[in-house]
Amino acid sequence: MTESVMRQLPSQQVPLRELPASVREAGLINWVREPLADAVDQRRRVIIPPAVATMGTPVNKNRMALIGETYHGDTVVMMGDNPELPMMPERPTLADFFRLRLEPGSVRHLLQSARIARANGMGEKVILACLLHDIAVGGLISSDHGYWGAQLLRPYVDEEVAWAIEKHEALRYFPDESVGYTYPEAYIRLFGADYRVPEYLRREHEQARRHRWYMTSRLLTINDIYSFDPNAVVEFGEFEDVVGRNFRQPTEGLGFDGSPVAHMWRTMIWPNNFL
Repeated sequence: MTESVMRQLPSQQVPLRELPASVREAGLINWVREPLADAVDQRRRVIIPPAVATMGTPVNKNRMALIGETYHGDTVVMMGDNPELPMMPERPTLADFFRLRLEPGSVRHLLQSARIARANGMGEKVILACLLHDIAVGGLISSDHGYWGAQLLRPYVDEEVAWAIEKHEALRYFPDESVGYTYPEAYIRLFGADYRVPEYLRREHEQARRHRWYMTSRLLTINDIYSFDPNAVVEFGEFEDVVGRNFRQPTEGLGFDGSPVAHMWRTMIWPNNFL
C-alpha cells in the first residue's frame, strides 16, 4: 500500500514522517487511530497488535515501537471502547456478539451451517453445535479454534455440545465412509495436497471415534462442509428458539458473570486493549 493511499484512509491520517522508521517500515501505521471528528477526547490512540497475531511476521519485532508514540502528549494506547467498533450493551447476549463482534464471513458460515443442519433433520444439540462451532475463528483466534471455542462455550451449553465443537477440530480432517464424509476438497487448496495432519490431532481423532458422542461431532462436520454460500441470507433470529432452550445466557451478561471464561468474552468486547 502506498503512502498516498494510506493517507486517504479514515482513521489513518497520522503523517508518516512523524512516526519512527521502525513503525513505518513494519506497516504499523495501520495500528494508529485518529480521534473521530466529534469525539470529546481528541487524543490519538495506538493499538498494540497482540503477540500471537504477529509472531513470524516483520510486525512482531517492531510492535513495541508503537509504545514510543505515547511520548507525544496527544497519544495514548487503546484501552476501553474503540470508537470504530459498535458499542456493546451493558449485559451482552450471544446474539449481540453475532451482530456486533464476530467477523461477518464467519457469521454467514455459522448461520448457514445451522440452517443446513436443521433442514437435514438434526436435533437441537447438533444445530447449536453447528451454529457455534467456529465462534473462535470469528471472534478470537483461528489456530486450534475448536478447543478455544469449546472452552469459551462450555459454561453455557450442554457438555455434549462443547465436546462436539472441541472434537470437530480433529474429525474434519478424517473421512468416515459410513456416513459419507470425505476429506474436504477445499483443504487441498488451502493446505496443499501434501499436508499431513499433526500427530496430536490424529490421536484426538482415534480417541473421539471410540466416544459415545462421536456421531454428534461427526454430524457437525457433515453439516459444516457445505455451508459456504456467499449469497445465502440467514438471520440469527432463525435460531433464537434453539438458543433459548439450549444456551444458558447469564443475567449479568456474557463477560460479566464471573465464569472461568468471562475474560474471553471481555476480550471480544474490548479486543484492542493494550493490557
